[in-house]
Amino acid sequence: MVTDWGVVARAVHVLAVVVWIGGVWFVTTVLLPGMKGKPPDQWLREFDAVEHRFAPHARIAVLLVLLSGLFMLDRYDLWDRFAHGEYWWMHLMVAVWLLFAALLFVGEPLLVRRIVRRRAVTAPAATLILLLWLHRAMLALSLFAIAAAIGGSRGLF
Repeated sequence: MVTDWGVVARAVHVLAVVVWIGGVWFVTTVLLPGMKGKPPDQWLREFDAVEHRFAPHARIAVLLVLLSGLFMLDRYDLWDRFAHGEYWWMHLMVAVWLLFAALLFVGEPLLVRRIVRRRAVTAPAATLILLLWLHRAMLALSLFAIAAAIGGSRGLF
C-alpha cells in the first residue's frame, strides 16, 4: 500500500482547523458570555488563564494549517488558482489564516493583552463587550471561509 501524503495533509488540515476554530467557537459562545456580571479582576484573570492554556494549542493548529495547506498547494500544483477569481474562496482562506496568525503570534502577545488589561480597569463592561464582538466577527468570518472552502472545493461555485 502506498501512502497518499496529499490525503494525509488534507486530514491534518481539517483536524487543525477543527481544533483552531473550535477554540474560537468555545471562547465566543461559552467563555466570554459566561464572564458577564463578574467583577473585572475576576473575569480578566479567568479569561487570561484560559487564553494562556489554549493559545499554544491554537498556535500549533494554525501552524499545521499553514504547513498542510502549503503541502497540498504544492502536491496538487494548485498555485495558479490564486490568479483566478473563481477561486476566491482560496484567497479567503489565506486572508483568514493571515488575520489569525497575525493576532496569535504578534498582536495578542505584544499588543492586545496590554490594551485589554488597561481598558478593563477603566471600562470593564465595555471591554468585555468589545472582546465578545471581535470574537463574534472572527468566528463568523472563519465559519464563512470554511463553508466557502468546502463549497468551492466541491464545485458549488
